[in-house]
Amino acid sequence: MERMEKRPMPSCILPVRLLRSAGGIFILFLLLSFTAAGSEAASTVPGSFSEIVKLRAKSVVNISTTMIVKEKMRSFPFFPEGDLYGRERKMRRQSLGSGFIIDSEGYILTNNHVIEKAEDIRVRLWDESEYKARVVGKDRKTDIALIKIDADKPLPVAPLGDSDVIEVGDWVLAIGNPFGLGHTVTAGIVSAKGRVLGSGPYDDFIQTDAAINPGNSGGPLFNTNGEVVGINTAIFSTSGGNIGIGFATPVNIAKDIITALKEKGHVERGWLGVTVQKVTPEIARTFGLDKPEGAIIADITPGSPAEKAGMKRGDIIIAYNEREVKDMHILPRLVAATPVGTTVPVKVFRDGKEVILQVTIERLGEGVTTPDSVIAKILGIRARTLHPAIAEQFGIRDGGGIIVTDVRDEGPAARENIRKGDIILEVNRKRVTTVEELATSLKDIEKGDTILLLIKRKTGYLYISMRIE
Repeated sequence: MERMEKRPMPSCILPVRLLRSAGGIFILFLLLSFTAAGSEAASTVPGSFSEIVKLRAKSVVNISTTMIVKEKMRSFPFFPEGDLYGRERKMRRQSLGSGFIIDSEGYILTNNHVIEKAEDIRVRLWDESEYKARVVGKDRKTDIALIKIDADKPLPVAPLGDSDVIEVGDWVLAIGNPFGLGHTVTAGIVSAKGRVLGSGPYDDFIQTDAAINPGNSGGPLFNTNGEVVGINTAIFSTSGGNIGIGFATPVNIAKDIITALKEKGHVERGWLGVTVQKVTPEIARTFGLDKPEGAIIADITPGSPAEKAGMKRGDIIIAYNEREVKDMHILPRLVAATPVGTTVPVKVFRDGKEVILQVTIERLGEGVTTPDSVIAKILGIRARTLHPAIAEQFGIRDGGGIIVTDVRDEGPAARENIRKGDIILEVNRKRVTTVEELATSLKDIEKGDTILLLIKRKTGYLYISMRIE
């Protein structure tokens, strides 16, 4: 990556006659001021990152995993369908990723998708020594996993920084294992904060232009103090390689769950029991809200903490536990971080007035109804929201969409040949742009009903009629 620097203006010799005039002295003053400002700006650009690399690179590890995948055997054109057709065969698949040591006992942070479903996990250190690792805990919702190795020597630790204090424009370094090229260092800046990609309910990504490629997943994103501020997680690419748009999970999210992963192997989260939508300018005007902020309640789960507290459909949540809710994506993170059993004040905008309700948060369990669980139960798929900016890359220019990330065998979607990568745009001729909207449109569907989906598949569109059984 080419780095552009502001350089001080070259010194120059001004004519003596110009210096003798008042105007000339003023011009000289401006030139000197501009030169000083340029020098100050240039001094903020690090001359080298080598000291940070020497200090922290040894705390970064390379991770290789082996998993067994099942594949259905199919007939070839010159073979009739026989006994082998439709049978499953097991195949061994290997993948690469990165991670970093967070304490000297051998605990390592990485991405959940790096080690998920792996039957064998190997960790290679800076000195090429290799250890077998075990999974301590993992959390699919934030894509964070904690693994451990039993090393026979002291291990260097990567200190965790504060991802809340980094600013857009700050320098950051990514160290990892791209394409199997261990301990590769790239540098860039923080391009944006708070990015929502639709990968889960707690999206809050740091965007960076530091080069991140396949194999970097799970590796650290360092600030210029040598502290980890992010976990490199995803890239946006049209080619499969880096194009300057990478995403890291803020390390503060990991801090909140490390203890739970160590002690329980999973994360216990708070549950409110509402389905929310974004407050658009049109919604804000309709409800009499001054600004398009907050999260509007589209649905409430019966018996949930929200229903018990008196929340209603159409309420706009504008503050939770005395923290402003400027965007719908903030609310799930605030609720999830609330200890179970805690009673918190929730401020809602209702009928032109602000109302404060006291809500006692309950535990989010496997049986709790969520948008993801509704979609999985009725359609037999896993899906995530496509951000409008990313949806536009797929040719969708009127908002986001819902991309299918997995299809359950023998489910309704599988029977109608819905595929991974399909993008759902409409349900019963009604436009849907988020998983929350899709779940809301499906909540009243009963067995025996037929629904009509509009799907975008690659460059084409098709309607699929699906009978729910």
